[in-house]
This record gives sequence, structure tokens and C-alpha cells, in this order.
Amino acid sequence: MSEEKEPMNHTMKLIIAVVGVFAAGFLMVGENKQKSKAEIEAASMIRNYAAIQGMANQKCPVAIQAETGEQVFFPTRVDTDKETYITLIWEGENTGSGGFKKASCTLKGTLGGISELIVDDRVIIKK
Repeated sequence: MSEEKEPMNHTMKLIIAVVGVFAAGFLMVGENKQKSKAEIEAASMIRNYAAIQGMANQKCPVAIQAETGEQVFFPTRVDTDKETYITLIWEGENTGSGGFKKASCTLKGTLGGISELIVDDRVIIKK
């Protein structure tokens, strides 16, 4: 009879140990999820900049193509304060065949859209 209890005790000890490891793991994860105010602010700024940049990469090429008839892909230069605005600048590739020389598109996060579009020194949009 004591032989039957012995394996049960080892099994129970193993189960209790596994449950203890899981409990400790959950406590550690819960403790590490609490971020400082600075980390939360930094993450928020990164998300905001990514949103502004994504919106600019989506809206500006469409606006330039609608105005010039040329499709643009990658800007040659980017100007930004990484918080409120981003300006994408493209150099035209087909200037010999009537294409644009330079296009500049500025997007402000507060507007949620294009605030300025300039193609070959002609102001198309100015908000």
C-alpha cells in the first residue's frame, strides 16, 4: 500500500512545482508590463511619427500623380521634426520629356492631410 502512495506523492510534487513555475512566470510578466511615463511617451511619439509618415507615403504620391501624370515612388529627401510634420521631396526623372523637376509635399499631423503641395515652384495646395 505504501508503494502506491509513493508515486502519487512524486506526481503531486511535480504538479505543484509546474504550477509554481507558471505562477512565478505570470507574476514576472505582469511586473515587467508596467512601463514608466517616459517609456509610454516615447512609444506614443514613435507611433505618432509612424502614422504621419505612413499617411504622407500614402497621400503624397497620389496627389503628385494626379497633378503631373507621373508616378513617384521613393522621395529623394525627407524633412521632418518627427512630431508634427513631414515633408517629402522628389526629383523628377522625366524632365526631358515634359515631366516635373521637383515636387514637394508637406503633411501636418494636426490637419490629417496634405497641407502643402508644390510642383516646380507652383503651389498646388496651401492650407
